[in-house]
Parts: sequence; C-alpha cells; structure tokens
Amino acid sequence: MVNRVAVLSDIHGVLPALEAVLAEPDVAAADLIVLTGDIAAGPQPVEVLDVLADLGDRVCWVGGNADRELVEARAGRPASIEVSNWAAGQLRDDQVARLAALPATATLEIDGLGPTLFCHATPRDDEEVVLVDSRMARWAEVFDGLPAAISTVVCGHTHMPFTRLVDRRLVVNPGSIGMPYGGVGAWWALLGPGVQLRRTAFDVDAACARVAAESTFPDAVAWADEYLRSQHSDADALAAFGPRDGR
Repeated sequence: MVNRVAVLSDIHGVLPALEAVLAEPDVAAADLIVLTGDIAAGPQPVEVLDVLADLGDRVCWVGGNADRELVEARAGRPASIEVSNWAAGQLRDDQVARLAALPATATLEIDGLGPTLFCHATPRDDEEVVLVDSRMARWAEVFDGLPAAISTVVCGHTHMPFTRLVDRRLVVNPGSIGMPYGGVGAWWALLGPGVQLRRTAFDVDAACARVAAESTFPDAVAWADEYLRSQHSDADALAAFGPRDGR
C-alpha cells in the first residue's frame, strides 16, 4: 500500500518545468513519483533523464509512445517529429537502454484509491486517444480485458488534466509537465487518499530563455515559445484529438 503518489506525465524533455515540480513540497514528501511516459522527447532529453535517474527508487517509470519512438529512431527508424529524431541522437547508450526497458503499465495499491493502473495513453496501447468527453462505449473498448479489480486508471498522452468516472472506475489524467494544452505551468497530480490535480507555476520567460541557451536543438526557441507558453488551448487540442477517439 502506498499512501501518497505524485504523478508526472509528458515531461517532454523540459528541465525547468520538471525542476519546478520536483521542488514542490508535496512532491518531495510523496512516497513515490510515477512517470506516465513521454519523458525525454524534447529540447533537454539528457538532462531530464539524468535528474530523474538520480532520484533512484523514489521513481516508478512507465513508457510512452515518444519514449518508444526515441529508441526506434536511435535504431534507424526515424520518428515523424523533428525534435524526437534530434533528441534520440543526444541520448547516451545507457539512457536509450533505460527507455527501451520501460514497461507499458504499472499497478500500485494506493490508499483511498485501491488497485491503480498507470499507463501512457490506454492500458492496451501507448498512443490511442481517449478524452474527458469520450463516449462511454469508447472507454469500454479501451478498457476491455482490464481486470475488474482495477478501480483507478491513470493515463497521460493528451496533455490535458481531468478526472472522470467510467462505469464506476475512476480515470485520472494529470496533464503535461512540459507541453501543456490549455494553460501555462507544469501540470501534475497527487494521489492518495483522493485525487488532486495540481499546477506548478514557474517563470515561463526565464524557462524559455534557459531552454534556448542550454539546448542545441536548432528550433529550441520556437519550440519553447510554442509549448512552454501553452499556445494551444484545450479547445484546440480537443478539436484536434477528437477524431482519433472514433467519434
């Protein structure tokens, strides 16, 4: 049984945002930090992975589609996203090996929430889409085969925070640390005994300047301006992702 879990998803290689969240007292005091994928595909991949690795056993790692794509790009199968191909070339061999070994899911017994499954997109696939307003039949489809004992599912992937009930099962998306849709800041969740959706504010201007100064990604300035400043609203993201949930 774990009492308090901090969930960090979709960091996307943004070190200033990650550092701001790790400095939160509730994250520092949590029994465990769970990463729900898309950890390093961004402008500071090496630095982000090193900071997280230094936390040792306090971190439970779950892989996402962008982590898988970094491994594939390193093996000669390029990703469709420019920053992923660049990031794959920056990683050390030990970091590639870590990403290659990440599990697709992890299950923990959490105080107040019961058996809780962590995944990136859905329990069965690391890139399919479900949203806060996905119809019940879609949720039933992606949860097909999930053990009945799982009372809570925590996912990421779509970069928008929400909680909702799905046929008596609680679903939580913490939002994104490094690429938030819908508002600036680093979004995360604190679990146990309930669910708190949290947002950590940080100096976005300073973070963009730091990414521009410290990253060698050729488009680091534009990338930081687009994502750290949350240029895409949740309405934009829902419109873009909606067709991918079969609606």
